[in-house]
Amino acid sequence: MAGKAHKSLNVFKKPLGLFSKEPMTGFYGNGYCDVGPDDTGNHSVAATLTDPFLDFTASRGNNLRSIGLTVGCKWCLCARRWKEAFDHASQQTDQASESVVPKVHLHATSEKALDVVNMKDLKKYAAEPEVVNASNVAQSRKGGMGGAIKERTELANKEEMTGRE
Repeated sequence: MAGKAHKSLNVFKKPLGLFSKEPMTGFYGNGYCDVGPDDTGNHSVAATLTDPFLDFTASRGNNLRSIGLTVGCKWCLCARRWKEAFDHASQQTDQASESVVPKVHLHATSEKALDVVNMKDLKKYAAEPEVVNASNVAQSRKGGMGGAIKERTELANKEEMTGRE
């Protein structure tokens, strides 16, 4: 199954993007949020973990910290757990409850996530600036990296920037 990831599609019906090799994520341990017949948990949502989400999922019996995951780790979440966090935040009246829902990386989220959550909700929590560029950066025909250069320079500290200024 590990070699199949490149054939799987993301929520934009484009090739599923690699999500994380550090830590190695995915049901199949290949860095992709790929879902196959063995993955009954539908580990399809590519998300960046937050403290509020880690607390939330632990309160539901899935303590991701116990396997060494921390804030900022990229992890393939069960679509139902992500939706559970989304529904929980939607029912709360305080702004802080929205932080329970981890940001989603659409290029690496399997189309199988759409069996459980809708695209509008995923886009609402899309990692910036991916919400704008996720479906078109890789398809740029200008020969460059589309918005990727701009994103890097906007997000980088002066010390991190290379020769492009």
